[in-house]
Amino acid sequence: MSPLFKTITDKIAQQGSLSVAEYMELCLSHPEHGYYRKADPFGARGDFVTAPEISQIFGEMLGVWAAEMWRQMGCPPLRLVELGPGRGTLMADALRATAKQTGFHESLTVHMVETSPVLANAQYHALRHVHPRIEWLDDVDEVPEGTAIFLANEFFDALPIKQMVMTDSGIAERRIVLNAQGALEFTLGPVGLSLAKSGQKIPVGTVMEQHPSARRIMRTITTRLAEQGGGLLVIDYGYLGEAHHDTLQAVKNHAFHPVLSDPGDADITAHVDFLSLATIAADAGLAVAPLATQAEFLTNMGGDVRLKMLLHRADEDQKKNLAEGYARLTSKEAMGELFKVLAVSSHAPIVGWEDYSHLP
Repeated sequence: MSPLFKTITDKIAQQGSLSVAEYMELCLSHPEHGYYRKADPFGARGDFVTAPEISQIFGEMLGVWAAEMWRQMGCPPLRLVELGPGRGTLMADALRATAKQTGFHESLTVHMVETSPVLANAQYHALRHVHPRIEWLDDVDEVPEGTAIFLANEFFDALPIKQMVMTDSGIAERRIVLNAQGALEFTLGPVGLSLAKSGQKIPVGTVMEQHPSARRIMRTITTRLAEQGGGLLVIDYGYLGEAHHDTLQAVKNHAFHPVLSDPGDADITAHVDFLSLATIAADAGLAVAPLATQAEFLTNMGGDVRLKMLLHRADEDQKKNLAEGYARLTSKEAMGELFKVLAVSSHAPIVGWEDYSHLP
């Protein structure tokens, strides 16, 4: 039984039940036993592998995007901010790829928004010789004022969500209780009248998801960008439109895992509501690029060209690894279409897109 289980059951005993959001928050961010606080979850010995760990081209193309956006903005002093930076691999690749961009590194201060001491330490060792001005922060609110470019790869999917279920008697909230056998299980509880009176005709049994944490962070970033200038790139798996299905999932040892088993020892995520994020950005007056697939974005930024350059000077083993890694990022059978890219900016057009739109 995981060490976090008693903390969770104590809270259930006090409150009667936990929301899905409260459960996710405890499992991922508990100061002592939270999944991201106590160990490095990445790589072959972790629970999953992210795009920067699969191919250096991923981080390089994000770096190129940031440098081109900076140039388009008139080359101001810049805050380059990464949210949930993993081991620091993405930022290391991005900075290496832009080292010869005239004036870019001189204009930069790098800010890593990270709550995990374990991962912050890994980031420090990955980046300590790469750039002279790097700062670690606990929250996006702490990023100093000024023009900023935010990079968020697989960040929003780990933010806590709430789940609602349509029942015969109206909408109920999905919550978590302790059953008679001493195991965690889902139950249904009442919700506020504003949601219960929704006029939508939704089939009984439909699960609906709300993303209060993601919306709060997106409002913070987009309000800042509208006032001080800059851009944001979000790369994640998600959807464009209403989420009328259950996307909550857990991963352990590179395989799907029951969400309520081993709390704190498995990663828990939910698909990102890209329409909600895009709408918040548009409401702030920012340019919003049409949602692209990861394959489209990497191709538009020159990923295919970069692969050819790397293959040209690689040995046979390296060629195999490079080609397989990039194919994993871009093929529709792997991550190419599953992962989406949302770009917003105070300046238009947005690099990597031929045109842009203001979305409601």
